[in-house]
Amino acid sequence: MTEEDVSGADERREFLAGRLAAVRDRIAAACSAAGRPLDAVRLLAVTKTFPASDVALLGDLGLTEFGENRDQDAAPKAAEVAELRPGLRPRWHMVGQVQRNKARSVARWADVVESVDSPRLVEALTRAVAAARESGRRESRLDVLVQVSLDGAPGRGGCPPKEVAQIAEMVDHSGELRLIGVMAVAPLGGDSERSFETLNTVSDLLRRDHPDAVEISAGMSNDLERAIAAGSTSVRVGTALLGTRPIA
Repeated sequence: MTEEDVSGADERREFLAGRLAAVRDRIAAACSAAGRPLDAVRLLAVTKTFPASDVALLGDLGLTEFGENRDQDAAPKAAEVAELRPGLRPRWHMVGQVQRNKARSVARWADVVESVDSPRLVEALTRAVAAARESGRRESRLDVLVQVSLDGAPGRGGCPPKEVAQIAEMVDHSGELRLIGVMAVAPLGGDSERSFETLNTVSDLLRRDHPDAVEISAGMSNDLERAIAAGSTSVRVGTALLGTRPIA
């Protein structure tokens, strides 16, 4: 590594440290305003389109959970991070829509899939996880969240709230997947506060039959405060943490 490379890495580390401190301050303030303990909300760094070196630097700064939205990017990135930081044990979240033909690959690197939204995807992931465990590519079940569509907009993923119970039952009986909660993306141009409250209601109903499904993944860079006020347990932050996204 040249002196210029070292200088660039140090500059990037300083940038990320400053951004991380600011995001943590926002989370702390939002938790305080909502009367919730700080440890009730986790920070998921959404590193899609950013290099493995950024994941390594964020790991050095104490983060352990990272979100990706494309299997073709995430699989090699996870492998590269393992080489850069052998001691880091990141928990990788798939936050984008999963094509069923990518399920086998996703099952090899993801610890969590947050975008389960159909019975057919549950079936595909169940088969994929079973194959990965049989081949020694993973040891544990795959944690999943049911993605809920809060506006019914096509192309953004998610199932209608009325279908959550059916999908949850399929996950529960799969033997290879573990239901841990729900996820949603706020509607574009809509009332995010009301949408997050709707998601919280869906979560409450889900926990009646699945008491361990306590996670609510909601809120991003521009609306994390509203999500935390409505009960989010995990905020997915990209731009506010890593800066403007590079061209993919």
